[in-house]
Amino acid sequence: MLDGTGAFVEFDRVQKSYDGETLVVKDLNLSIGKGEFLTMLGPSGSGKTTCLMMLAGFETATHGEIRLQGRGINGIPPHKRGIGMVFQNYALFPHMTVAENLAFPLEVRKVGKAEQESKISRALGMVQMGAFGGRRPAQLSGGQQQRIALARALVFEPELVLMDEPLGALDKQLRETLQFEITRLAHELGITVVYVTHDQTEALTMSDRVAVFDDGRIQQLATPDELYERPENSFVAQFIGENNTLRGKVSAIDGGTCVVALDGGGEIDAVPVNVAKVGDPTLVSIRPERVEIDPQLGPGAHTLDAEVLEFIYMGDVFRTRLRVAGRDDFVVKTRNRAGQTRLAPGDKVRIGWLPADCRALNV
Repeated sequence: MLDGTGAFVEFDRVQKSYDGETLVVKDLNLSIGKGEFLTMLGPSGSGKTTCLMMLAGFETATHGEIRLQGRGINGIPPHKRGIGMVFQNYALFPHMTVAENLAFPLEVRKVGKAEQESKISRALGMVQMGAFGGRRPAQLSGGQQQRIALARALVFEPELVLMDEPLGALDKQLRETLQFEITRLAHELGITVVYVTHDQTEALTMSDRVAVFDDGRIQQLATPDELYERPENSFVAQFIGENNTLRGKVSAIDGGTCVVALDGGGEIDAVPVNVAKVGDPTLVSIRPERVEIDPQLGPGAHTLDAEVLEFIYMGDVFRTRLRVAGRDDFVVKTRNRAGQTRLAPGDKVRIGWLPADCRALNV
């Protein structure tokens, strides 16, 4: 987390309740740097969209303060915050042309006609829609409408843009294309972006940092690779990417290593993350791509017997579901390469991984 004194956007002990009893956002402290692309990621009801709406001014914090460039904005109405907004449903005016839609935020800000034309042309060029100024939204595809919504958010050159599930209604290929375009534009323009999504791949692909929300709190705030490689609790490990878990109890702890006695039999070493003492129940987390079948990992590696339950060809990878230590949901992903052995249900195999690749987390 950034030092609050250098924060461009800051949530200071912010809480939100709709009924005066239940908090949907709980004591949020979050600092966002100028030019940073920060994503709020979490399941429905986790509080991420409420945080975005409070920053935009469409919701009011029950407690605490939100600051923009060091200035409290709790009492400032949305249209005076100078923030660009992009929503999933585009929110374009259907009776206006594309150019008129882009002109609207400029007219509100009393920008002259000549300057309006220049800014509109520039914004449409940014999103590769320069030839569409005379069309109405109904004459555009969903992807084109979202590009126009993005251009409208950028046309008055805000320093902060908020995006709420902006790509959720688009097909996979178009969504991936716009992910890269939005990220490129944000970095080229040097704007600060706060982005809300429940799509973990989107968050990992686009963000400088990701705040993972659950139950109104940030469970972990980190760079995408830190989140994936070093989750701090079992919720983050399970929510970010595909993940294997084996249940057990800590039987020994020695500095940066602990021994876990698995419920299904056997012992493995792991990195202790939030287990404190011998006897603590734990979920050991191992990513599917870190596990090898018929492993050649050398000294120190763990190996366990497994039975193949399912073998799926996915093009670039094979996905194998195994029965391991009494669990039927253990997954291994192996790269599709020349000479790769194809397995069948019922095959008995040996699997292995390095102790540094598994983490002992809270239950």
